[in-house]
Amino acid sequence: MNEPLAERLRPQTLDDYLSQSHLVGKTGVLTQQLQNGAIASMIFWGPPGTGKTTLANIIANESNRPFYTLSAINSGVKNIRDVIDKAKQRGGLFTTKNPILFIDEIHRFSKSQQDSLLQAVEKGWVTLIGATTENPSFEVIPALLSRCQVYVLNAFDKSDLEALLKRAIKEDDSLSKRNIKLKETEALIRLSGGDARKLLNAFELIVTSFTSDEKIVITNEIVSEKVQNNTVRYDKTGEQHYDIISAFIKSIRGSDPNAAVYWLARMIEGGEDVKFIARRLLILASEDIGNANPTALVIANNTFQAVSIIGYPESRIILSQCATYLATSPKSNAAYEAIGKAQQLVKDTGDLSVPLSVRNAPTKLMKELGYGDNYKYAHSYDNNFANHEFLPEEIINTTLYNPGNNTRENAQREFLKQRWKDKYGY
Repeated sequence: MNEPLAERLRPQTLDDYLSQSHLVGKTGVLTQQLQNGAIASMIFWGPPGTGKTTLANIIANESNRPFYTLSAINSGVKNIRDVIDKAKQRGGLFTTKNPILFIDEIHRFSKSQQDSLLQAVEKGWVTLIGATTENPSFEVIPALLSRCQVYVLNAFDKSDLEALLKRAIKEDDSLSKRNIKLKETEALIRLSGGDARKLLNAFELIVTSFTSDEKIVITNEIVSEKVQNNTVRYDKTGEQHYDIISAFIKSIRGSDPNAAVYWLARMIEGGEDVKFIARRLLILASEDIGNANPTALVIANNTFQAVSIIGYPESRIILSQCATYLATSPKSNAAYEAIGKAQQLVKDTGDLSVPLSVRNAPTKLMKELGYGDNYKYAHSYDNNFANHEFLPEEIINTTLYNPGNNTRENAQREFLKQRWKDKYGY
């Protein structure tokens, strides 16, 4: 049988569909739309193998609508217009049975290709269903996104995947004739990564590796033996890229070195650019650690320089050292908060004049105009400090930098209190 198992088991009705109960359960939004007969244009966003194409087919079948499909990989504007012209002949503005146009991997469409869909969706010539593995906020033009509902499909959980395996053994014409026992499923489920298609393809590969009369006992060992090592799903330019680096940074910020090295490993195994990881560590060292431990910035900078020269695979060790050091370092975002407050103050108050006393006076005219008058040179005073006003008059006494509560910054606060106790309120 040439047709893959995943295709043979593709559900034909909502009743057969596993998972995504928030969409297709008894009170799911898509269930309600099908019952009411009013199908809105929509975009399905979710990982591979979560049933986006299947749902589009089911919606078309159960709503009894003409169904057209395009793949963004091999379709251009002309293909889109041809399909829209056909759809206009079958449906239109004054019917609720307008055709469905399904576009797989809609995120691959260029802006002009997406623009070509706008009128058809706006006029109701078609009901658009797009499928994407990437965040529509980034990959779909705002005008088209505003005309569609976005529904998130989640990776299949363990119970869904086990139910799918049992269904395959029981209902598939080929597998139901084999003597198959599911003893262990952990390795298969781990291999799938929540992708139902990948699970079924791996399962079929294992089953067909046995002769037709053999008893097949599925164990974790058998799966490891029969299926090659799993390739980590990681798109260096897509949603996984942003989600995993976010988890990595937040783990370090949250002082969890175990989570930090896990997410680091995910990026390394996915082939992430070593300089990208090191740059983010460099930013974090200042943003989230700052003056609580200034050495963090030095180590992060040295890490960036080192991995830029060395590359993979050895860079993984240097990145791990840096990530675990930063994760276990005292934390402070005081410097980050200070510059944010200062920038907002500049936006709110505009270009305030620099006090004359701290202006530069390189010419005779400037000196005659009072530039630099009454400036107190700090090194001419005790403890290299003079109580002088450096801010514009309109914002004097404004506190922007508030040291964090840690050993080093508490010492900074005491230093500032001694010098500015009557000014900034430290």
